[in-house]
Amino acid sequence: MSGCWDRTEINDLAFISGAAFDLTENGNYMLSLQIAIPSSGQGGPGSGGSSQNEKFFVISATGKNANEAFQKLQKKSSRRLFTAHRGVIFIGESLAKYGIKDILDVYIHDPRQRLKTYIMVVKGGEGREILRTKYPFEQVPIEAIKEMENLQSELAVTLRDFFIAASSEGISPVMGVIESDGISDGLTANKNQLFKLAGSAIFKDLKLVGYLNEKETNGFNWLTDRMKQGRINADLPEGDGNIGMLLNDANRRISTEINGSQIKMVIQLYGEGSLSENNSPLDISLPKNLELVQHLFEDSVEQQVRDVLSKVQKRFKVDSMGFGREIYRNHPKVWKVVKDHWEEKFPEVDVSVDVKLMVGTGMAGPPLQLKVQEIKQ
Repeated sequence: MSGCWDRTEINDLAFISGAAFDLTENGNYMLSLQIAIPSSGQGGPGSGGSSQNEKFFVISATGKNANEAFQKLQKKSSRRLFTAHRGVIFIGESLAKYGIKDILDVYIHDPRQRLKTYIMVVKGGEGREILRTKYPFEQVPIEAIKEMENLQSELAVTLRDFFIAASSEGISPVMGVIESDGISDGLTANKNQLFKLAGSAIFKDLKLVGYLNEKETNGFNWLTDRMKQGRINADLPEGDGNIGMLLNDANRRISTEINGSQIKMVIQLYGEGSLSENNSPLDISLPKNLELVQHLFEDSVEQQVRDVLSKVQKRFKVDSMGFGREIYRNHPKVWKVVKDHWEEKFPEVDVSVDVKLMVGTGMAGPPLQLKVQEIKQ
């Protein structure tokens, strides 16, 4: 009696793997979808009996909003467009600078719109160009981007993260950034276009105001407690080489000190890891040298944090780190006083940064290729 009366057969669905929004010359929105092409039922994926080489295709349509563009795209598809498998949404740079508030509401009301979908800005280009890119590792290139985001090697932001930041007190949202990275030559005549994660994008009033590069994004991840694993590099004084560390665990503590009209944020950063590279004559197994190395790594992390603070506070003047949110949570009375002019107050906030790292020496103290007389004790 209660059978599958409203079922939808899988053969009647077109699975969307990725989407992109761009701004047209006349001010409309262009929605592009990357749709996976199902393999032949005769031989399966890669079957010699199938002449179909393409694993996906991209369709585009324009409209005054996302709903109108999606309706036009449905008319181009012989199957019902299915959004629940979409992994990434790309925002073209021109649209990001113009503002994205009119394209986000469509993702709130439909339960098939997954809030775990990653959202990214395409630096220096259009979102649909990334959708068209063929990536060598994955049959559908969006899967490669999902895996890259899962590695957390750069800033990874989902729709849920973006909506929470955009609707919260005392914080502005951010996005991950992707850009084209040239062409890779394979063993055959085919050439594959590559893309790479390229830092983070800072938004103010849902408009792109600027980018953070790789090092600045690392500092931003420290400040926002997103840094869990990574690598740290530091130079020894007087050009005596450089060292590298593999960070296995990290943590951040933040507190607020209020003194009249003066606001100070106290940030404490902690991390543990092991030495991954020693291009110096130091014997790291010696306690005094290990202490020196730890201080150098701490100074390197502090400098990354200081650089991003200077850029976000003085240049962009937008609270993407959530300092205002900390005041809102812990000092609600103070927040009521400053929230209406927080944009002017935020650049004046004094920030104290303290870094503590624990570094393991690894398998060897000095570099094994050095002679005994070349090693500094």
